[in-house]
Amino acid sequence: MQPTVLCYPQCGTCQKAEKWLKTNGITYIYRPIKEENPSKTELSEWIKKSGLPVGKFFNTSGLLYKEQNMKDKVKTLTENELIDILASNGLMVKRPILLAGEKVLVGFKEEEWEKLLSK
Repeated sequence: MQPTVLCYPQCGTCQKAEKWLKTNGITYIYRPIKEENPSKTELSEWIKKSGLPVGKFFNTSGLLYKEQNMKDKVKTLTENELIDILASNGLMVKRPILLAGEKVLVGFKEEEWEKLLSK
């Protein structure tokens, strides 16, 4: 089964991840995160599979995150409310997101991706 990568073309980290995938000959399904925003159901499932808290799914360096003062909201809102916010706009979501079977990786850390995909 091919992994799916959610990316934003203008994101430097996404570009690095895609270059790494191509260099390593890994075929994958590309999903544009802005046009195909993750749903609440998908996000809930991915959060569980990743083992990460919902706060790790926010693009903390993004303009939207800063404009909406999310730094404080992440500390006070419920997980459900935070998932609603993530599902409302793909640019609020940290990227790239790698979906590979039952595993979900958020962001690009070459060692993690290599460990998961070089099986």
